[in-house]
Amino acid sequence: MVNDHPLPQAEAVVDLAAYRANLEALAAAAPGAALMAVVKADAYGHGVEAVAPAARQAGATWLGVATIEEALALRHRGDTGRVLCWLSAPGGDFAAAVSARIEVTASSVAQLDEIVTAGTAVGLRPRVQLKVDTGLSRNGAHGEEWFRLLETARSAQDAGRVQVTGVWSHLAASEEPEHPANAAQERAFTEAVAQMESAGLEPGLRHLANSGAILTRPSVHLDLVRAGIASYGYSPDPALRHDVPLRPAMTLRARLAQVKRVPAGTSVSYGWTWTAEQETTLGLVPIGYAEGIMRSVSNRATLLHRGVRVPLVGKVCMDQLVVDLGDGPARRGDSIVLWGPGDDGEPTADDWARNAGTISYEVVTRLGGRIVRTYRGAHA
Repeated sequence: MVNDHPLPQAEAVVDLAAYRANLEALAAAAPGAALMAVVKADAYGHGVEAVAPAARQAGATWLGVATIEEALALRHRGDTGRVLCWLSAPGGDFAAAVSARIEVTASSVAQLDEIVTAGTAVGLRPRVQLKVDTGLSRNGAHGEEWFRLLETARSAQDAGRVQVTGVWSHLAASEEPEHPANAAQERAFTEAVAQMESAGLEPGLRHLANSGAILTRPSVHLDLVRAGIASYGYSPDPALRHDVPLRPAMTLRARLAQVKRVPAGTSVSYGWTWTAEQETTLGLVPIGYAEGIMRSVSNRATLLHRGVRVPLVGKVCMDQLVVDLGDGPARRGDSIVLWGPGDDGEPTADDWARNAGTISYEVVTRLGGRIVRTYRGAHA
């Protein structure tokens, strides 16, 4: 648990040393493969401005983001290493991406045509990776569209209008190692690479492994692995068994804005969904769904106050929530921890996810609003 000191009203403390250690452990689990640190969605809510440099320090030769805008933001912050982005609606600013030496993904012939046109406009040869849909049924080319994409890419490369640097796909069930989707998608990816070679294209970097596959499926580590949620210290599924040491990098805490003693029969928050059965002390925590705290944890979650787990009572509000502090000592300004690594008995993001009926990805990524991020463990 983070040592007490004067706090902002609500604060996400990100341990960059833990983040780097996670990446190093994941890289060690996939020897021979290059490491991509996925820093999309503001580094899963951890703050890309600090996390991206930490990823480079930990040996990530690639950074991965979803959108062109996220990739350009990395360049604007001074990152000069290899960056891949993969999600763009028609009309995306591929010209800016190509000019910034960002590698882009083509998931269809139409998208590749956009990329080639953008490269011609700026007088540069785009570096492109091809995405094949092996069964997730999201982005990527499938069936006849895959063969058309290969043919178009080969023609564009032969004409010097594009450079194909890789081929990749994404697993649908890597957090369930025995799920039949994993073997099926691995076979489909192997076939897609062979089809690429038959079409006269060098595959370049082959990558299929996300966090779950890094942890449990060495056969798909290939040339590069993409470390997402695991790099932030969470398994894709809390039940997933693996030997890679991971430590959650984020601690979310706040200060009690008010403490009040109330009699038995006192009801709390909108709708009076909780009523005190006996005299108790209530604490007001100045954080709510405007900061990304899910309303679905109302009357379910616990927080840590002075070393003791205390329940969240009543409905989560836009700006605040209430905890039942019982009869223990409490005062305004006390630190209270919503989640952290769990070292001192505090809940983890996995605990909050279970209470909300969701996954740790959503718990940490949705944070925003008035939360202040602070960092420790940065390199000098």
